[in-house]
Amino acid sequence: MAKRAKPKKVRSELKNTAYEIFIGVLSILSILNLVLVYVFRTDPSLQTVLSVMNGLFSVIFLLDFVYRIFTAPSATKYFFRDFGWADLLASLPFAEFKILRIFRLVRVYRLLRKLGVRTLIRTLVQDRANSALMTLLLMGILVLQFGSISMLAIEEHAEGANITTASDAIWYTIVTIATVGYGDTYPVTNLGRILGAMIIIVGIGIFGTFTGYLANVFLGPSTSGSAAGEVDAAAAPTGGADAVATGAGDDATNSALADAASRGVAAGAAAGAVGKGADAAPDGGAGVPAGVDAARLQALLAQSEATNAEIRKLLARSGT
Repeated sequence: MAKRAKPKKVRSELKNTAYEIFIGVLSILSILNLVLVYVFRTDPSLQTVLSVMNGLFSVIFLLDFVYRIFTAPSATKYFFRDFGWADLLASLPFAEFKILRIFRLVRVYRLLRKLGVRTLIRTLVQDRANSALMTLLLMGILVLQFGSISMLAIEEHAEGANITTASDAIWYTIVTIATVGYGDTYPVTNLGRILGAMIIIVGIGIFGTFTGYLANVFLGPSTSGSAAGEVDAAAAPTGGADAVATGAGDDATNSALADAASRGVAAGAAAGAVGKGADAAPDGGAGVPAGVDAARLQALLAQSEATNAEIRKLLARSGT
């Protein structure tokens, strides 16, 4: 049986709601980092952490630009009229262009104006899988940045500390979020240990949620596959009738054939049961079981014969 064609996905300027919010929050955070770079320009350790995070944001925004230009309804319109050029320049590793990330906030504003806050919240609640994925990714980025900055500020000048550089702080935060715990770097102050415990708890939640999401994606049942299976199972009894309906010449004939076939299936099943009972009866036709309306069965048999005759007429009319 021929497989049904999948509906073509409609392209849109705005992507998944949770994804748009994720990119919008990262845009705000990246702009905040630009301010912090100038405010704390005399702190080399903080500059290193912010440079690493800005490099990560540049990679994410470059991938976002590629994704948008390949999925936009019109690549030209997106690039020239919907600030695609600003997305591209802002993703490049040049400090002068990073301020252009503010144009991404315009897209978030469009989303809020288009959907409304109430609809936005309802959409996020209904699309729990994507919302959870974007949330945990955002949490991971926030913990990586502010956890590294906070841990460095707490431990950098403590006695006996081994987290004394930006590299140490970033490495400790990554290892702790991943719940690996090599033990080569660790906090020695009470406040640092409290912060480390919070990072561990957040890391467990992030990786636990991420593992569940991957399990749902790769091991969960396919919704489209299940629907296709149900359609095939429902169409299986019609056999040649379905092929007739799909092979006819025009829409009117197709509709008539499909209607006749669907009525013929029900009537044919009953007629088959009648015929089988009649053949099995000792007298060749009077073997209708007790309690069964013989007149009703005869009417179904007549209806089946009439339907078959109608299908033959439609086939002849369509030239099949």
